[in-house]
Amino acid sequence: MDIKCIIIDDEPLAIKVIENHLQEFDNITVVATFNNPITAIQLLESEKIDIIFLDINMPKMNGLEFVKSLALKFNIIITTAYREYAVESYDLDVIDYLVKPISFNRFLKAINKTTQKIAVQRGIQQEKENKDSYIFLKVDKKLVKILFDEILYIESLKDYIKIFTTTDSYLVHKSLTSITEELPGKRFLRIHRSFTISLDKVKSIEGNSVDINLKRIPIGRKYINQAKQIILNVNE
Repeated sequence: MDIKCIIIDDEPLAIKVIENHLQEFDNITVVATFNNPITAIQLLESEKIDIIFLDINMPKMNGLEFVKSLALKFNIIITTAYREYAVESYDLDVIDYLVKPISFNRFLKAINKTTQKIAVQRGIQQEKENKDSYIFLKVDKKLVKILFDEILYIESLKDYIKIFTTTDSYLVHKSLTSITEELPGKRFLRIHRSFTISLDKVKSIEGNSVDINLKRIPIGRKYINQAKQIILNVNE
């Protein structure tokens, strides 16, 4: 099971300690390190991260304030020199709370706890993807069954989304973030702040855009590298 993580800490030495501990785990990759939470937001929006190692006392934004600001739920391990934030941290449903200096044995316990949770999360998601082939959405006061196989792409329209299928289109009062989370991750991909696409419906890629059913859809700058890699792998 491959796991991706990031480290957020304003102390270079603290980052180095975590990186050294992680070298013992072949399946865990450090995607990036940051010296304040704000700089990590763009990556979290564009790439799937399994674990966040997070310090608390940092400039610009406190680590706990950062957790509260996140729209999505992440597996977070707090790494701090202060014990007094432990209760507040667990109220935010963090996985573990490590007090510096962090010994390897204590670090290993946190990793084992977190990897077990990730395995459960992925198992539930995989079961859902294998089981479901459609979704019911409220359209004009009625629930409409929409097959995943028929979805071409989804466009965000402020407080609504428009789902384009092979046979029709549907206007739904829902956010693009919300609907994307409900769709099977292996079949659908958000490529722009305003568009989520069906991967197997992509006919071609040209520059920073894809063609689906004669519609040219832009790929956002922050999504471009990951989007092209995933699309090309799916269509190989």
